[in-house]
Amino acid sequence: MISIDDAYVDSAAPNSDAAKNGRGLVVKNKFQKLSISEDSTIIFGECQGSGKDPYKCSCDFQRPEAPTHRCSCPSRQFPCKHCLGLMYAYAQGKKFTTAAVPEDLQGKREKLQARVEKKVVEADKPKVVDKAALTKKVQAQLKGIDLLEKLTCDLVRLGVGNMNAKSASEIEAQAKQLGNAYLPGAQAALHNYTKLFASEDGTVEDVPASKREAVFSEALDHLGRLHTLVKQGRSYLQRRLEDPELKPETESSIAAWLGHAWQLRELKDASLVENDVELVQLAFNSHDDVARREFVDTGVWISLNSGKIRMTQTFRPYKAVKYIKSDDSFFQVAQVKELCVYPGDVNPRIRWEAMLPRSIEAKDFQTIRKHASGDFAAVVKDVKTHLKGPLADKQPIYALNFQRIGHIGGTLVIEDAKGERLVMTDAGMSEEPPSCHLLSLLPPACLAGQTVIVRFRHDLDTRKLQVKPLSIVTPDGIVRLTL
Repeated sequence: MISIDDAYVDSAAPNSDAAKNGRGLVVKNKFQKLSISEDSTIIFGECQGSGKDPYKCSCDFQRPEAPTHRCSCPSRQFPCKHCLGLMYAYAQGKKFTTAAVPEDLQGKREKLQARVEKKVVEADKPKVVDKAALTKKVQAQLKGIDLLEKLTCDLVRLGVGNMNAKSASEIEAQAKQLGNAYLPGAQAALHNYTKLFASEDGTVEDVPASKREAVFSEALDHLGRLHTLVKQGRSYLQRRLEDPELKPETESSIAAWLGHAWQLRELKDASLVENDVELVQLAFNSHDDVARREFVDTGVWISLNSGKIRMTQTFRPYKAVKYIKSDDSFFQVAQVKELCVYPGDVNPRIRWEAMLPRSIEAKDFQTIRKHASGDFAAVVKDVKTHLKGPLADKQPIYALNFQRIGHIGGTLVIEDAKGERLVMTDAGMSEEPPSCHLLSLLPPACLAGQTVIVRFRHDLDTRKLQVKPLSIVTPDGIVRLTL
């Protein structure tokens, strides 16, 4: 049996209500039987429901990295509240009686094993691609690039000074065609520009002058990105048409920028895989991406093996939000046999099919701290080099070892052992909740001689790098600031 605690069960729950209801079943003593197999690979029991007969539920850890939850209740949530309650009971030390696995449950386990073995065999078979259909799709994308170029030129001719909410609405109406051309990423990039000019009352003229200058600076940066997206996107799509296999680009993130939805099979076929990786989540946040019309759950993870910081992202479109399980904070170490890494630069996206959790230990915090850099000047140099790429992530994340955090002349700064300083701010990072004000609530020991996880931001007006704190890593734990 793997290590199960309350945090593990919380992360397995499809939503907070299911977790709450599962805990309630344990508190109310609704479980009539609690059993565990002789080899400790499965727990099962009976839970009294609203009907005459109890629900039969089980949590099967025969494949610990991908457990199977079964229940006779009509719920479509997996795991349901009864399976969650079963795991909560185990985590809280309730007495489980050793018993033989029921025949019907054993039969289901054998069928599942057969399906898993069949899936492994099928995974080794070459994937058949409909090249004719894919060619038509790429040709449609090239026509979409032509439209994106036209819209970008229209924006340049109009000028940021003449842009307002009405003009932005007209551009967005035309940009809907980009979605039909299989370019949702390009459509979102265009929307990120137009939304800069939508104030609360729908006009840009009422925005204060100081804020207007900041908006114009960011708008110019977005125009440069749109121009690059047109140029590199067209070149990439033309190269893809010339490739007999029509393979997507893996040396850069241009495919994702255009809206390509990478499949795990594609990443594995491209050898974008790392084996036997241990990951610790440093921060987590959920936000509403209006541009893409979806909710995005973002986790920030560090590899204990290499010290590289990567991202997980779960996208939940508005229309399908109730069918997709939201991601959540994770407080254990994720042991991943096959880690798929998306094409990207500093903080690429990662995914995995299965993982095995283990309790986090003091040595893991020490490992994270050792991976962090204590030389701010060297990190700043790396960030500046990274930001030269027009399509680079404008807000990369790094781990820094700092000497102290405090105020200098009313400005919150972070300082390294050499006296180099960086200004801390929440400005320009609306996707995450403010965190700087939380630093004053922490014990003084957390603000000296520790490790901080920060998101860099280039202030386009002052042309200086600033940082937003996401979490602080001490020898004893991780203090998260953006839950």
